[in-house]
Amino acid sequence: MDQISSTKQRLQKVIEVIKDDVATIRTGRATPKVVEHIVVTAYGGTTHMRIMELATIAATDQQTLIITPFDHTIIQDIAKGIQDANVGLNPVVDGQIIRIIIPPLTQDRREELIKSMHHKLENGKVMVRQVRHESMDDIKKQHTDKAITDDDKTRLEKEIQKVIDDHIALIESIGKQKEEELLAI
Repeated sequence: MDQISSTKQRLQKVIEVIKDDVATIRTGRATPKVVEHIVVTAYGGTTHMRIMELATIAATDQQTLIITPFDHTIIQDIAKGIQDANVGLNPVVDGQIIRIIIPPLTQDRREELIKSMHHKLENGKVMVRQVRHESMDDIKKQHTDKAITDDDKTRLEKEIQKVIDDHIALIESIGKQKEEELLAI
């Protein structure tokens, strides 16, 4: 049974990575995830940190993000970092805050983002298949070492495959949900 539970744990980590990765795709709605992982060079180039480590990020409405740096001396560094990240956002320094207006997505941009999302999902499926491959190798090794019987080997392989299929279906549903968000106007 510990073979199945360790496989499930590894797959859960893969799903979390996929969810985080897909969440970074902009949907035309303001969400802090769009900018929180952008790496900014601050303090004269001596420090490289993500925006979420340098400031609070809040969505005031569906189109506006407000970034409030913890240290107001690096406000220009954060604005420049967002600009340099090439994510299609235009930060505006407004006193002690940075304001970002999320522009509505064009149909072409939506299609590009959907293509990018499908690429990220396919990478996730590759990670899931890698976990399956490693689990199946472990089962074969246990069988070769006579730690499990033929029947146990067959049963474990079927159970692992079912867990893999469930996680592939979960990845598909994450993709379907994000695609609906991207296509909503």
